Amino acid sequence: MKIVIINGSTRKGNTLAAINAFMDGAKENHEIEVIQPDKLNIGYCKGCGACECYKGCIDKDDTNVTIDKIVDADLVVFASPVYWWGLSAQTKLIIDKCYCRGGKLRGKKIGVLVPGGSPVNAKQYTIIKDQFDCIADYLGWEILFYKPFYASEANEIKNDPVVIDELVELGKGI
Repeated sequence: MKIVIINGSTRKGNTLAAINAFMDGAKENHEIEVIQPDKLNIGYCKGCGACECYKGCIDKDDTNVTIDKIVDADLVVFASPVYWWGLSAQTKLIIDKCYCRGGKLRGKKIGVLVPGGSPVNAKQYTIIKDQFDCIADYLGWEILFYKPFYASEANEIKNDPVVIDELVELGKGI
């Protein structure tokens, strides 16, 4: 299976630790690519409609090559820290730009990893899950997993063997 992971964090902290642990479990049986939106030249979606949800973006940047990787993937994992009760801007940028190939993204399998500085029963995790549920309903996505994590300190996930084992097992189970 081809897995594309969107790393919505610019730091090397809890989100990256979650991604790395998941990849440790999944790498033996799958081809994995991590996309770093902050390292790409991608402008925000202007809602111009020229793409008609399948033609691709008219922006002359890294949008089309990035979204084509998502289209070609069997599983897309969105990994985002919680910023101001929602997804990071880097994650949202990629989600918004998916519009340019939205018609080709139907039926995708997805996963979501969300570390944040509040207990997992806090409202922001519900807001994020609801957003993915709406997208999934619209595009017929199958959400294989949605994993929020409470990690208020730097490297908290990396230093928690229980969480690391859970993420490795999640990767193995894909």
